[in-house]
Amino acid sequence: MPEFDRVHPFLFERLDIRGAIVCLADAWRSLLVGRDYPLPVANLLGEMSAVTTLIAANLKQAGRMTFQLRGTGPVNRLVLDCDEQLRLRGMAHWQADSIQGQRSAPEWLGHGQLALTLDTVGMRVPYQSLVPLTGECVAGIFEHYLAQSEQRPTRLLLAADAGRAAGLFLQKLPDADARDPDGWNRVEHLLATWRPQEMLALEPLELLRRLFPEEDIRVFAARPVSHHCPEDWEKIRDLLHGLGRAECDAILSEKGEILIRDDLCNRDYRFSPDEVAALFAAATLH
Repeated sequence: MPEFDRVHPFLFERLDIRGAIVCLADAWRSLLVGRDYPLPVANLLGEMSAVTTLIAANLKQAGRMTFQLRGTGPVNRLVLDCDEQLRLRGMAHWQADSIQGQRSAPEWLGHGQLALTLDTVGMRVPYQSLVPLTGECVAGIFEHYLAQSEQRPTRLLLAADAGRAAGLFLQKLPDADARDPDGWNRVEHLLATWRPQEMLALEPLELLRRLFPEEDIRVFAARPVSHHCPEDWEKIRDLLHGLGRAECDAILSEKGEILIRDDLCNRDYRFSPDEVAALFAAATLH
């Protein structure tokens, strides 16, 4: 079975440390189609795609997990959305005149917040949380978030380019020190010997073997990841019904058409005056 576009959970058998690894290939390239993101923007979005997939793999109920990073820097918004089937979609906003030169992630992103929205079956109101952007890179920002939300030491290694987006997640479990007092430090040291770009050259399980050659690792069944952003005309029609005929007619009078932009899926929905008239006529018949 191909190892790309799959989340591979694993466990260090003797250390009580869990982890997961993913390398997005077709899913990542599909998300980029038609976007024309500058390289720094695409790299940040790719890293966020990988970590969002790793975290969403822990969803136990049907629903969606959405991470939104808003900042004051040249890359001022990153949004990644993933459901329990690991169907991913995402987007980025940036200031076109400011994407040049070499900068660190804090310089690209500026000051701001990382927001999580979790909406699963059975929730009356979606769960939301906010943390400040703290960290020297996307991995650091999410390590800070996970340390606050889960109260467990966590490490992330992330990398992205135009062809792949990869992520490695490690988390220390409660019995780790009892199993091996030096286990977590040893794993952290080994992780520090790798550079993110090296992750993009290997298949995920080969990376694990090379990164932790002396450790016993149990790898569990992999889960497929896909980019999933189908057209949803019904949702857009419901939106227009919610606006009402008078508001729609006012937009048509000014613009000549109604254009609904779906940034997350990189898609436009257009309605001519005749299509709007038919939409409300059909609603009247029902």
